[in-house]
Amino acid sequence: MELRPYQREAVDAVYRHLRERNDNPCVVLPTAAGKTPCLATVCRDAVNLWNGRVVILAHVKELLEQALDKLRAIAPELPVGIYSASLKRRELNYAVTIGGIQSIYQKACDLGPVDLIIIDEAHMIPPDGEGRYRQFISEAKAVNPHVRVIGLTATPFRMNSGMICGPENILNQICFEIGVRELIVQGYLCPLRTKAGMARADMSNLHVRGGEFIAGEVEDVMDTDDLVQAACAEIIEHTADRRSVLIFSAGVRHGQHVVEALRSRHGVECGFVEGNTPTRERDELLGRFKRGELKYLANVNVLTTGFDAPSIDCVAMLRPTMSPGLYYQMVGRGFRLHPDKADCLILDFGGNILRHGPVDDLRIKEPGKGDGEAPAKECPQCHAVVHAAYSNCPECGHEFPPPEKSRHEAQATSAGILSDQMMHSAYEVDDVSYHMHFKRSDPITAPTMRVDYHCGFATKFSEWVCFEHTGYARQKAEQWWRQRSNEPVPHRIEEAVHLAYSGALAPTLSITIGRKPGSRYDKVVGHILGAKPPRIDTDEGVAKYVATYSGIPEDEIPF
Repeated sequence: MELRPYQREAVDAVYRHLRERNDNPCVVLPTAAGKTPCLATVCRDAVNLWNGRVVILAHVKELLEQALDKLRAIAPELPVGIYSASLKRRELNYAVTIGGIQSIYQKACDLGPVDLIIIDEAHMIPPDGEGRYRQFISEAKAVNPHVRVIGLTATPFRMNSGMICGPENILNQICFEIGVRELIVQGYLCPLRTKAGMARADMSNLHVRGGEFIAGEVEDVMDTDDLVQAACAEIIEHTADRRSVLIFSAGVRHGQHVVEALRSRHGVECGFVEGNTPTRERDELLGRFKRGELKYLANVNVLTTGFDAPSIDCVAMLRPTMSPGLYYQMVGRGFRLHPDKADCLILDFGGNILRHGPVDDLRIKEPGKGDGEAPAKECPQCHAVVHAAYSNCPECGHEFPPPEKSRHEAQATSAGILSDQMMHSAYEVDDVSYHMHFKRSDPITAPTMRVDYHCGFATKFSEWVCFEHTGYARQKAEQWWRQRSNEPVPHRIEEAVHLAYSGALAPTLSITIGRKPGSRYDKVVGHILGAKPPRIDTDEGVAKYVATYSGIPEDEIPF
C-alpha cells in the first residue's frame, strides 16, 4: 500500500520529531484522511528497520480491527498480536501488540519492554488523574524509561480542558496537521453542504453539566411529537436523492420516536442502534446500511469514532451538543469518498454549526472564558448556514440586513460547515522584501523571516516563514521554499534572506488574501508564482544582501 503524499509527510514528521526532541508528538489528520496507514507504516519501520517493539492502543474494537487490517496490507510479515476482550483474543509476546485499552491497561509489565506506544484517537487520554491510558504508560515506563508515545487524532482538544498537547501532558507537541478543507480541495475528502433544520427546539433553558448539555433535558426538549414529525418530514424532503442517511438522536426514547415517525408517516424503514443493542442485531443493521439495503439509520452516541461507511451522503444531527469534538465526529461520518456520491449534506437541527463554527476551523472555547459571538449565520430564505460576513446568501442571493453596531468586534472566524467561505481578494504584487525578525519580548524564541508583499501605493501584506523552528512550522517553511527555489532549503534566517535577495526565489506575481471577521490580521492564503530561477553561483557572492533587524512591533505578529 502506497501512502498518500500528506500521509508520507505525517510519518516523516513523526520520525523527525523523535530524532530531534525528547518529548512525545501528535499527528492531527481529519476523519477519513487515513490515520491507520500512517500508524501501520510507523509500526513496520520500528520493527523492520530499528528492531523495536510497538503497542497500539485504542478504545473501540473497530479501531483495533482497522489497525490489524492495515498492518496486514502494509507489512504482512510482521508478527502481530491482539489483546482485547471484545475480540476474544489475549496475545502479548509479539513485536506489535494491538490492545483495547479497557483490556490491556494493567498488562504493561506482562508485555515486557516496548519502544513505542501509539494511541489512536488520542483525545481520549484523560487530562489528569490515573486513567487507564496513564496507568498503562506509567507502568510501561517503569519497564523501559525510554519508551516514546505517539498520538493520532482528528480532534486535538477536550471539551473542558482545551488542547491535548502541552509541556505537562503525555503528548507535548503537534508535529503534523492538515485540514479538512485542504484535503477536500486535493480530492481526498468528500465536499460538504449544509442546511439548518426549520424544525428546532427552544434550547435556551438547557443546563450544562461537565461541559455538556444535561442529557435528560436535551431529550425532553427534542422529543416532542410536533418537533419529531416536522424534523422527519424535512429529512425525507432533503434526502429524496440521497442514498445513505445517518441520524444522530438525543436519546433512546427520542431515537425510537424518530424511527416510528419515519415508518408510520413516510413509509420508510429506519434502523436504530444504541449502546444496549445486541451485537448480532447491531452487526446485521450496520451491514445492511453499508451495503445500501437500508437507507436510514438512527443511533445514540455509538456511530461516531471508528464507524466507517463511505456511502453516507447525509448526516442529520437531531441533537445539540456543547462538545466540538462530538460535533466534529458526527459530521465526519460523511467525509469519506464514494463513487456514488458527489457531496455530503449536513442537516443541523441542533444549532451545532452556529455554536461551534466550521469543521475545519472549530472554535474551541478556552476553559474559563466566554463563548463569544456566533461564528456563522443562517439564511432565513433557504436555511443555508453561511459565513457571518456575507451580505448576500451565496446559495439563494437573499440580502441580509446590515449588522447592528456594537462596541465589540464580532468573533466569527468562519462560515458554513467549511471555512473556505471566508472572503478572498486577489492583489497583484509590485515588489517583495525580506527581513529577519526577532520577538522583542522573547529573545529566546527562534527568529523568523518576514516576507512583505507590496501591492500598489501604501498597500502591504506580510507572512512569516519559520526556517529555524521545528516540527510542523519547519515543515511548512520547507514546503514554501521548495515551491519557489531550486536551492537547498536554508536552516538559518540569515541564509534565507541572503538567498532571497540573491535571486534564488521565483517572483511572486500575485497573492490571495483571506479575511475573517473578528480577526485583526489579513492572511496570505495563496500565491501565483513565476518560474523558479536556476541555481546561483555562490562563489560570486551577492552585494544586494544586507543583514538587518526589522524592528517590527510585536503586536503585528499574528502568532
